[in-house]
Amino acid sequence: MTDKKEIFIDRTIYKGRPEDISDRLKKEVAVYNLLDSLGIEYQRIDHEPIYTIDGCEELDKLLGIKICKNLFLCNRQKTKFYLLMIPGKKKFFSKIFSKAIGSARLSFAPEEYLEEFLDITPGSVSVTGLMNDRDKKVELYIDSDILKEEYFVCHPCINTSSLKIKVKDLTEKMLPATGHEFHSVTMPWECPEE
Repeated sequence: MTDKKEIFIDRTIYKGRPEDISDRLKKEVAVYNLLDSLGIEYQRIDHEPIYTIDGCEELDKLLGIKICKNLFLCNRQKTKFYLLMIPGKKKFFSKIFSKAIGSARLSFAPEEYLEEFLDITPGSVSVTGLMNDRDKKVELYIDSDILKEEYFVCHPCINTSSLKIKVKDLTEKMLPATGHEFHSVTMPWECPEE
């Protein structure tokens, strides 16, 4: 028997930013400002904080799309940092990803780097945080399965809202505006036999 806590989700799908932003964090509002300034349309759902992919099941249904996960990684020396976007239900194999990008074995980056580079806290990791990476310390890798989709979902730098955005708007508008490029990588669904 599993103890799954129900997460409150405002089942309303909004178009664009909240009308009242007085109770929203500055970094969340900055995401809406960026998207609006670039003419990027998006749908938004507000909810209690969601910390895991399993907690996103209801969002999947409401938005009609599988949520992706964002992993913030670094090398052992903590000199190279990576953001990996992969489908939510796809397993992450550090050894395979490390080999694919030609790096020594990677691990999850310490929390302080997440906040320093992306102005994001654990549980809110999102590609939108790249707007805060002005020194370009973080390299972005996007799994090819996400690039095949029309839409993806991410948090606006806080895990109390989720945004549905076109992948094309991410790659052709948002990333260029932040000065970031992306690399496509194909990660397996299951660990291949050694």
